[in-house]
Amino acid sequence: MKATICKYFLYTILGASLSYNAYATSPKKPTPEQKGLATINQESAKAQVGFLASDELEGREAGWKSGRIAGNYIASLLQQMGMKPLFNDYFQPFDAYRVERQKKGRLQVHPDSIALIREGVHQKYSMRNVLAKIEGKNKDEIVIIGAHYDHLGIDPMLDGDQIYNGADDNASGVSAVLQIARAFLATGAQPERTVIFAFWDGEEKGLLGSQYFALSYPDINKVKGYLNFDMIGRNNDESRPKQVVYFYTEGTPAFGEWLKKDVEKYNLQLEPDYRPWDKPVGGSDNSTFAKRNIPIMWYHTNGHPDYHLPGDEPAKINWNKLVEITKASFLGMWKMANESF
Repeated sequence: MKATICKYFLYTILGASLSYNAYATSPKKPTPEQKGLATINQESAKAQVGFLASDELEGREAGWKSGRIAGNYIASLLQQMGMKPLFNDYFQPFDAYRVERQKKGRLQVHPDSIALIREGVHQKYSMRNVLAKIEGKNKDEIVIIGAHYDHLGIDPMLDGDQIYNGADDNASGVSAVLQIARAFLATGAQPERTVIFAFWDGEEKGLLGSQYFALSYPDINKVKGYLNFDMIGRNNDESRPKQVVYFYTEGTPAFGEWLKKDVEKYNLQLEPDYRPWDKPVGGSDNSTFAKRNIPIMWYHTNGHPDYHLPGDEPAKINWNKLVEITKASFLGMWKMANESF
């Protein structure tokens, strides 16, 4: 376990140093956007996904020790970057409640639902979102980029591989948010809007982390846009390795225009399937924000045969696709933080 942790930390640091040298010999002074883009690399993606989806992390189930280790790892990388926590530290702890397992019911984080559940025999799960920020020039406008870091844990009754590693779901998305956080810092420029980098817990148990955040965050009305990742590292169709589904709020056409221009300008190796949606409420944590009429970007590469199965392992990740999506997302997030839409 210790050897695995040390190896992935070393690769993460090495990946960062290799990327920062990308413009060292460039004859032209790069723009802030180019500086950030140059830090995004495959070495970091492999290190981050490799650690989070390793057998030693036992599937990162929310409320269990393995999930807490994953949260600690994410927070340690944010601290290493010099990223400020959103609150007093990087963690936003919360509890979710459900009636005891012989009765039907879902885990709940809403105070009214919790009050009813606690009147009887009930379950309690303790979870943590991991949250960091870069303060913008305009403190009254906020944008958020997020991905859930929990997965399905272990099933000791399975005959064979018992660990749901969750490399694509959603270590791939966590890696993208981590790399984009580092890219924002590397620009050397303060964004116009405050940017929150969010790593949600409890998504697999009902979007619990993002729901708790939206219910409890005092400045939720200042949030102007949200970018979500959930499963961005696999191929749904092996004959189309560059394909990515791109959902965005139909009433915010700039989100679609930005990606089209960036794919061409930076020669990104992606074939986006553009899907404007009146209110993108399906599938993942984007739903929490779309229901509050917050404009959404959401990257997704569709399902695959290992979805929610133990076979979702790092060896099956399309690393080129993951890195290209991360680059496209940084460019879009940079615009969301700085431009009108």
